[in-house]
Amino acid sequence: MTITFVLLVNRQGQTRLAQYYEYLSIEERRALEGEIVRKCLARSDQQCSFVEHRNYKIIYRRYASLFFLVGVDGDENELAILEFIHCVVETLDRYFGNVCELDIMFHLEKAHFMLEEMVMNGCIVEINKQNILTPIQLMDKSSNPQFKLPLSSSTFSVF
Repeated sequence: MTITFVLLVNRQGQTRLAQYYEYLSIEERRALEGEIVRKCLARSDQQCSFVEHRNYKIIYRRYASLFFLVGVDGDENELAILEFIHCVVETLDRYFGNVCELDIMFHLEKAHFMLEEMVMNGCIVEINKQNILTPIQLMDKSSNPQFKLPLSSSTFSVF
């Protein structure tokens, strides 16, 4: 599977998360995002969730106030990508508890980390929610002050 980008966009068309797996300059990204977001947000709920734009196939799905858009190459299985989007949402839900736009905004690095655990170089490598969330939960535990080891002068002795 070749995923070229993943975008999370709100109803006003503001990008909340963008992850690209092929190089595009900032100007190209901005133009591409604007075109795709306008095209997808203008579609009704009765229309299908697949759009072709330039040399990409865009598969999108709306959950609450967020649109999840995934750009793939032309010969990709659309239903498999819809399942991937659903897996991303379920993983975010499991971590944040009913994920919303504010969770993404205030914990952007965690959302990126989860996505990086799932997709590597444009290929889906992990869909098991527990395997995706275990490293981030370990990071949360290690950043919690009550779990840190005390540093005292007797702990590190030169002699």
